[in-house]
Amino acid sequence: MSVETSQRIESSCDAGWRKLCEIMPWGLWLLAAIEHRLEKRRSRRTLSELTDDELRDVGLTRAQANAEASKSWFWS
Repeated sequence: MSVETSQRIESSCDAGWRKLCEIMPWGLWLLAAIEHRLEKRRSRRTLSELTDDELRDVGLTRAQANAEASKSWFWS
């Protein structure tokens, strides 16, 4: 392999890494946002599984728990 070819490969790898480093914060933000939505979904599911006595302990009614559990898992 010639020196020119080797330099071209290295510079294309550098460019690829630079692009990845530019995109990575957005990807991490997206993963964090999805994880946040999934955690809300898990919490709502758990809330819907509580008994009336447990709901009363946390200060909610069955209607409030059902309303919260029926919300969209992604948009709210």
